Amino acid sequence: MNFTHACRRLVLSGRDYFFIILGMIVYAVGFTVFILPHQVVIGGMSGFGTLVYYFSGERIPVAAAMYGTNILLLLCAYRYLGKAFVYKTVFGASLLSLLIGMMNTYFTSRPPLVTDMTLSVLMGAMLCGVGIGVYFSHHGTSGGTDIVAAVMERVSSMSVGRTMMIVDMSIVAVSFFLPFDGDMEMRIQARTQTIIYGWISIFVYSYIADRFIGAGRQTIQFFILSDRWRDIAYRISHETGRGVTTIDTRGYWTDQERTLLLVWCRLYDAPDIFHIVHEVDPEAYITDSNVRGVWGNGFDKLKLKPRRKITQ
Repeated sequence: MNFTHACRRLVLSGRDYFFIILGMIVYAVGFTVFILPHQVVIGGMSGFGTLVYYFSGERIPVAAAMYGTNILLLLCAYRYLGKAFVYKTVFGASLLSLLIGMMNTYFTSRPPLVTDMTLSVLMGAMLCGVGIGVYFSHHGTSGGTDIVAAVMERVSSMSVGRTMMIVDMSIVAVSFFLPFDGDMEMRIQARTQTIIYGWISIFVYSYIADRFIGAGRQTIQFFILSDRWRDIAYRISHETGRGVTTIDTRGYWTDQERTLLLVWCRLYDAPDIFHIVHEVDPEAYITDSNVRGVWGNGFDKLKLKPRRKITQ
């Protein structure tokens, strides 16, 4: 039993790392191929690295600025973060910086693949959103504003989403001061356009990433009624790793006592449970429904803001 559970954990871990790597490849392609060649600054460490790249006269690579800043943030915020978060961040930041560094020189030294700025930035933002959604859904992180948001969540009541939005939009706004050949009026016209593109890209990739992450966290509730409930419960708990709750019930018409199984699982576990029930008892009754949220061991962690004291 322990060996089977260990093998399942190993397979799930390998699957997570595969999708983390895949998501970061998609993000790196969206950023370096479609956004960076148009000199548009977006949020996150990619945007901060772009600022450093252009402020330094293209002497400091984007990837180097991203990686160095991530390591500095981790050192400063280490006591606020758990070891698991630090290890995941080091892995994700290293991989993403490596990927962007490999692609950066090639695509920035050539004309943009998509010459139309609007189409290129939108395409890049969509790919970035897909990439973020994929690696976040499998417990990956690339650091950057994630670190700042994690620290702010621990030291204040500010939510992660609000912190990331403020930091990302501020990074884009700073691009107004990038080196520019022309007077102030020309700078305002040119930089306002790129800032708007940057802010639009933030909303696009944030929305897409949220959709992916929400789908990955979608919880399904099963009610299963079968005379072979012991076999079904055993296979569900040992093959999917999900807990099973038994409920004693009595049929109104038959006046017969039966056992009802209650199972909560993620959306991606649902097909396995359907197959298990059908293989054990094709005549079993089974219902499934979407659950708005499940908080607790094996699911989401409940985070509540401190209640305000009401004074008379």
